[in-house]
Amino acid sequence: MVAVSLVWGATNAIMRRETYPSKLHHKFLASLKNWLTLLSIWQYSIPFLINLLGSATFFAILGQTPITLTVHVTNATTFAAMALFRMLLGEKTHVGHALLGTDLIVLGVWLCIT
Repeated sequence: MVAVSLVWGATNAIMRRETYPSKLHHKFLASLKNWLTLLSIWQYSIPFLINLLGSATFFAILGQTPITLTVHVTNATTFAAMALFRMLLGEKTHVGHALLGTDLIVLGVWLCIT
């Protein structure tokens, strides 16, 4: 669960960084063109494929562990990992907000587990 969360957090931060400057259009063909353009950029497509592998692993984990534990632990760790990787990538991040959010999620997961 933690490994999947780390993969999701890292790849979400990387993909977000690669798509931030572009604006998606509401029309179907323009959206399709943007999607194909994104997939042609290796800095986006490789993290995207790794992210999809993380999703497949997550669904495999769901069959072997209690869903109430798996979902909360994975989402909490993904949030923390994404905040960390955004900072490592040099994005402007409010560290205090990220730490507060992570602390609240850990508290919530702890309450759910106990």
